[in-house]
Amino acid sequence: MTGEPNTRLSDLFGLAGWSKGELARMVNRQAAAMGHPQLATDTSRVRRWIDMGESPRDPVPGVLAALFTERLGRVVTIEDLGFGRRGRVGKRRDSGTEHHPDQLPWAPKRTAAVLTEFTGMDLMLNRRGLVEAGAALAAGSAITGPMYDWLHSDPAATAGAPRANDSMNADPAGYDRYEAAPVGSEEIEALEHSVEVFRAWDASRGGGLQRKAVVGQLNEVGGMLAYHHPDHLQRRLWGVAANLAVLAGWMSHDVGLEPTAQKYFVIAAHAAREGGDRPRAGEALSRAARQMVHLGRPDDALDLMKLARSGSGEENLPRTQAMLHTIEAWAQAAMGHGQAMRRTLGEAEELFVSDRGDGPSPSWMQMFDEADLRGMQALAFRTLAEHDSSAAVIAQRHAKEALELRVNGRQRSKIFDYISLASACFIADDPEQADRYARLALVSMGETSSHRTWDRLREMYRLTGRFSGNPGIQDLREEIERSLPQRPAAKKVPDQRT
Repeated sequence: MTGEPNTRLSDLFGLAGWSKGELARMVNRQAAAMGHPQLATDTSRVRRWIDMGESPRDPVPGVLAALFTERLGRVVTIEDLGFGRRGRVGKRRDSGTEHHPDQLPWAPKRTAAVLTEFTGMDLMLNRRGLVEAGAALAAGSAITGPMYDWLHSDPAATAGAPRANDSMNADPAGYDRYEAAPVGSEEIEALEHSVEVFRAWDASRGGGLQRKAVVGQLNEVGGMLAYHHPDHLQRRLWGVAANLAVLAGWMSHDVGLEPTAQKYFVIAAHAAREGGDRPRAGEALSRAARQMVHLGRPDDALDLMKLARSGSGEENLPRTQAMLHTIEAWAQAAMGHGQAMRRTLGEAEELFVSDRGDGPSPSWMQMFDEADLRGMQALAFRTLAEHDSSAAVIAQRHAKEALELRVNGRQRSKIFDYISLASACFIADDPEQADRYARLALVSMGETSSHRTWDRLREMYRLTGRFSGNPGIQDLREEIERSLPQRPAAKKVPDQRT
C-alpha cells in the first residue's frame, strides 16, 4: 500500500460510473465465474484500492481489467489500472524505471507479459462486439522521450534468463490465456510463414477481415515467449512477435482503432529490440508516425520519426532509410514545409537508388518497392498542394508512375494512388481528369475493408465542392455519398499530451 491515491484507477472508475459497492459485487461475481468463488471483496477494500493505493492480489487485477474493458469498450490492462505486479501487494510491476515502473520503456521481462495481456483484452472486445471509446492517443513526445536512451542502447544481456523446458522459470504471465511451452525451429518457421500470409491479405483487402486472427496469433506467441528458448530461436520468436504486432497495429489503424493501433506499434518496437533488431523497432515507430500524419498531427509524427531514424542503428539498409525519409517528408508536407519536404524526398530517392540489393532484405521491407516510393512521393506532394497548389502537377506525375508499377495483390495501395491522383487533379483545376481517376478508385473500394480509404475519399470529396456546378462532378459527389458508410456522431480521439 502506497498511502497515496491510485489516480489511474480513480480516473477509470469515474469514467465507468459505478459506485464502490457495485464494483465490489461485480468483482466477486466475475471472479466466481473465473473459478475463484472464495473471493470476498467489499466496499472498504475498493476504497483502499482507489484512495490508498493498495494493489490487490491475484486474481483481482485481471478481473478488474476485464470489467473495465467491457464497461468502457476499449482495452484496459492491469498497467492501465495502476496496479503492481500481480501477486505482490503494494508493489508496482518490474517495468519501466525504478521510480516509474509502469512507464515506457518496459523492462525486458515485461514485454511478453504486456503483449499477452493486451492481446487477450483485445480479443475479448472482439468477441463481445464492443468498440473503442474514450481511449487516449499519446502524443509523440510521450513515447519518444522515455524511449530514446533505451532504444539507442543494447538489449539487456540474457545471461541467467530462464531456460527452455524449465517450467519453474516460465513467466507466470504466460499462463493467463495460453499455457506456455517451448517450441522448435519448425514451429517458428510456420509462424514466420503465417506472417507473410497475413501481410499479403492486408495489402490486398485491408485490415478489417483478418485483424482478430493476427491478434490471436500474437497472443499465442506471447505465451511461447514465457519460456526462454535457445538464443537463436528466441530471437526469431521476438521477430515473429514484432512482425505480428506491427500487423495488428496497422490493421487496427486501418479500421479506425487508433489508440489500440498505437499500443501495438509500441509493443512491436519493444519486441523487435528484445530480439536485437533495431531497424525493425524503428520501422514499427515509423508506423506510429504515419498514423499521426493521417490523424492530422504531423508535429507528433516528426517526433516519432526522429526516434525511428536515429534508433534504427547503422545496420539500417539504404532502402529502409529511404522509406523512413518518405514518411518524414509526408509529415513536413502536412505542415506546409515545402522546402524541407523536397529535400527529404530527394534524400529518399538517392538512398533508394543506392541500395544495390547486395544482401537479403528483411521480410518486412518487401512491401516497400519503387511503386511505394512513387506512391509516397505522390502523397507528399498532394498533401503539400493544400498549401502550395503548384505541387499538384508533380503529385499527378508520381501517382501515375506508382500506378504503372503496382503489382497485383496491392489493391489498397492502388486505391490510394487513384485518390491522390484525383485529388491533385481537383487542386490543379482539372475536374474532368479528376472525375476519371476518382471513379476508378470507387470501382475498387468495395473489395477492401479499409477505413483509411474512406478517410482519404472524404478528403477528396471536400475538394469536389467548388466544382459542384459541373453536372459530371455533381454525379460523382452523389456516388461518393452513396459509397461512404455513415459516420457515427463526431468524436475526436482523446489527446494525452504532456
